[in-house]
Amino acid sequence: MSAALAGMALELALPHGAVLGEGLLWHAGRWWWTDIDAATLFSWQPGAPRPQFCRLPDRLGSFAHCRSGRVLLGLAKRLAVATLGDKLELDQLLTLAPVDAAEPRTRINDGRTDRSGYFVFGTMNEAKDKRQIASFYQFSLRHGLRRLALPAVAIANSICFSLDGRRMYFCDTLARRIQQCDYDAETARVDNLRLFAPMDVADAWPDGSVIDAEGCLWNAQWGAGRVARYDPEGQLMGVMTAPAEHTTCPAIGGPGLDQLMLTTARTALGREALTAQPLSGSLFGLRLPKALGVPDALFED
Repeated sequence: MSAALAGMALELALPHGAVLGEGLLWHAGRWWWTDIDAATLFSWQPGAPRPQFCRLPDRLGSFAHCRSGRVLLGLAKRLAVATLGDKLELDQLLTLAPVDAAEPRTRINDGRTDRSGYFVFGTMNEAKDKRQIASFYQFSLRHGLRRLALPAVAIANSICFSLDGRRMYFCDTLARRIQQCDYDAETARVDNLRLFAPMDVADAWPDGSVIDAEGCLWNAQWGAGRVARYDPEGQLMGVMTAPAEHTTCPAIGGPGLDQLMLTTARTALGREALTAQPLSGSLFGLRLPKALGVPDALFED
């Protein structure tokens, strides 16, 4: 991160009241994200006064765009593919695979496609005890649903991939550190698990992450109101702040692939906090000095 950007504040891009905004992506000239608790997928074209939205039958933890134009949905307990109309209305919904059907405490959380177009996602434990019973999975039409041989977690997050696709980044949010491992998409093999970056402040909990064109990782840090950039070796390069305590997921896109955008959340904020941070749940952004966006691979459907 350049010295000019480090410490800068992201500016309001779209006033919004997401309860739990997550999963931000740039695709087809629009920003896309989910409000998990509202079971709603949003799409916004910059300059439009308000986003379009699609109500879904269950909470949407994460999603990916498909080669066919459909959308792969990580609903609470299943993966499904949806056909959306011009106004984002839900035309068709087809279930592809159940997830953790015998475990009522978990739901699908963070996820994105790897560089081969396979969907990699994790689950989270919604029970109060937050025991480490959640897992990471890979899904493709070619291989089906495969559990990745990674340690169980409480809240799977921060899933993204190196530019060559051979390294996977992920975290258990409650462990307060981002990890990495070697990753093979075709075999779904993971090994050489190691630390990537610990949180450097006490109130930061790692949430969504994305890799930029220089191989650096941007991570939204829940509770700290910031997004941090790390170099490929895990060294902290700098942070940018947002006027919302619960920052959730960064993305880099825009027509020139030079806009940093960030989702935020209102959940878990008391009345005082919401009064002090009335824009929580909105989208915040900042133009970067150069194009750093790397479009996600489309899901191979």
